[in-house]
Amino acid sequence: MSNASQQIVNKAWNFAHVLRDDGLSYMAYTEQITFLLFLKMAEEQTKSPYNRKPIVPPKMGWASLLAQDGDALEVHYRHILEELGRHPACWARFSRKRSRTSRTRRR
Repeated sequence: MSNASQQIVNKAWNFAHVLRDDGLSYMAYTEQITFLLFLKMAEEQTKSPYNRKPIVPPKMGWASLLAQDGDALEVHYRHILEELGRHPACWARFSRKRSRTSRTRRR
């Protein structure tokens, strides 16, 4: 594993320990980190070389999280979770892509 990859892994585990100490289970932490990675990757897909149409509305995307801090960040993050939960089309596209990837890996 490269040094940069190891640093990311270490940082993720450090966050997991902090959240566990605050009462969040590893499963809940995994769910949250997966969602954040989804938002980040959805944004990356809109940039070069992919240049795809956004699947997450900009007001609820990764950049909108970066514009927040402290309590406002937590409130905005919860709002994103609630709003995207009401828009199954966004999740359906994500799930279809995951399903295709899973089937490809099993072959």
